Amino acid sequence: MDEKMFSLLSQIQYPPDLRKLRVAQLPELCRELRQDIIDEVSVNPGHLASSLGVVELTVALHYVFDTPEDRIVWDVGHQAYGHKILTGRRDQFYTNRHLGGIRPFPTPLESEYDTFTCGHASNSISAALGMAVAAKRTGHPGRHVVAVIGDGAMSGGLAYEGLNNVSSTPNDMLIILNDNDMSIDRAVGGMEKYLINIDVNETYNRLRFKASQWLRGKGYLNDDRRKGILRLNNALKSALAHQQNIFEGMNIRYFGPFEGHDVMELVRVLRQIKDMKGPKLLHLHTVKGKGYSPAEKDATVWHAPGRFDAATGVRIAENGDGQPLKYQEVFGRTLLELARQNPQIVGVTPAMPSGCSMNIMAKEMPDRVFDVGIAEGHAVTFSGGMAKDGLLPFCNIYSAFSQRAYDNIIHDLAILNLPVVLCLDRAGLVGQDGPTHHGAFDMAALRPIPNLTIAAPMCEHELRRLMYTAQLPGKGTFIIRYPRGRGVYPVLKEEDWRCPLTEIPVGTGRCLHEGSKVAVITIGPIGNEIANIISDFEEKHAESTGWIAHYDLRFLKPLDGDLLTAIGCKFRKIITVEDGVRNGGMGSAVLEWMTDHGYSPKIVRLGLPDTFVEHGTVEELRKVCGIDNDSICEVIEKLL
Repeated sequence: MDEKMFSLLSQIQYPPDLRKLRVAQLPELCRELRQDIIDEVSVNPGHLASSLGVVELTVALHYVFDTPEDRIVWDVGHQAYGHKILTGRRDQFYTNRHLGGIRPFPTPLESEYDTFTCGHASNSISAALGMAVAAKRTGHPGRHVVAVIGDGAMSGGLAYEGLNNVSSTPNDMLIILNDNDMSIDRAVGGMEKYLINIDVNETYNRLRFKASQWLRGKGYLNDDRRKGILRLNNALKSALAHQQNIFEGMNIRYFGPFEGHDVMELVRVLRQIKDMKGPKLLHLHTVKGKGYSPAEKDATVWHAPGRFDAATGVRIAENGDGQPLKYQEVFGRTLLELARQNPQIVGVTPAMPSGCSMNIMAKEMPDRVFDVGIAEGHAVTFSGGMAKDGLLPFCNIYSAFSQRAYDNIIHDLAILNLPVVLCLDRAGLVGQDGPTHHGAFDMAALRPIPNLTIAAPMCEHELRRLMYTAQLPGKGTFIIRYPRGRGVYPVLKEEDWRCPLTEIPVGTGRCLHEGSKVAVITIGPIGNEIANIISDFEEKHAESTGWIAHYDLRFLKPLDGDLLTAIGCKFRKIITVEDGVRNGGMGSAVLEWMTDHGYSPKIVRLGLPDTFVEHGTVEELRKVCGIDNDSICEVIEKLL
């Protein structure tokens, strides 16, 4: 990297260094920071467009506020690469998302400048309000607290709950609304349309601020009078503008919308409102991918583009020729196939139509696919309402994000056993997005809930068959979990990815390999690794042929009692392998079943440990968790 290109950025290790610059130097610093992010992410893939869109905001925040004493709370964290570079991590940024390197999202476990866990959307306002209240009660009355939230995250229910509490709890926090008309896919919903249309005059806000300062200086404006004047002002402005400002309607001072890419103007505005009393919201219009033409033109693709040529903008495509399809694409194609056959099928996704491939169905049947925004709980309950009155929703949510809908699954689906097919994408280890995104807990969390059917396909053909099974009459609430990444069967021509759509009887597993000494029970795609392990083991140790049995459980709930009875009668040694948490997962279910039915084999349970698994490649993390091929082979050898 040519540091001559980064004459200002190379001088900045931490924000105090940034504050030594003149305001007039900040545009050049923003140019350098943007280029540094592009150069780094082009060779070390990550989240690009979001970070490019907030370069000026990031610089202005650290320039105006005394971080880390002042708190900046980022929402989601996709946009925080500039923040990381300016807060002591530029020299290590090449390790971003690598095992043992910089974490994929901001976290206080890494830096004091990272004030809260970032990974799931819409939590910044609530967390920042908590910090604002804590500051006054812990000897930091002058601490400023800023929440930075995007328009997509503002569609989440938690954001509304936070706003409601902000309006009624004494605080001086600042909410910055980064409005780029995007989440990952194009943002949707009433709040999004409202933000596009809202307009408050900047000159008016400036005059209002100066008037309030003058009145306060003269002693005419105490807190009680200020609240009364604010209510009167909001009422007059709403009458004149013929529109109600939702934020000022909640007694949250509103400023904007302002241009979010003028760093000098941002510094001026932030300095103006920094010490105002009471909650405030600054509305900024930004462009996702700003400053890099390819990302500006297609922000969805460039949200996380993989490797690319920084100079030309040409993406270095993953070679998919002849490789298996990704599970998500098999899901999307199969859903369209089923929807063509069954007019009651509808699709529901919380803001991830491209990520889960529901856009395939949406392209042909836009009136039967519902993107509900970043609202996982609503997605589940909305699906339940449709199912109650005759439709058959396929609701696709990433496994880690489904944690937010736990009560909805219980209260709004399971109690009535409504016919909703809940597809949990990205189940198991997802790799470099780390602990906030691993689908680690779904099996252990959902297993105790009555009325649920829980299944995991070992391959993409099994995924197709489970989807077909789930939409048949009388199946109730049916959960299918499957991983990120590619399936098993190479695709050389169009029909290769398909298998016949035939029913799998609910609660039935299968024996994949006969054996006499040790039984290995798996659920989901990790079973393919066990099949390879057994094949390799028998090839290396010819005398071991027929020693190791392999069973694919398929269904975590209901369990296949006949299959487990056969295993319990035959084997004294059992190994269970899963890509979810070991505590309470599939291995625990097998152990409980054996105990309840009078069998007492030695059972070794392999799965994710009782810790939050860090980030790295899936292969690296399997080794960390002890479910890689070598670790599993070692366990098998000890039991033989």
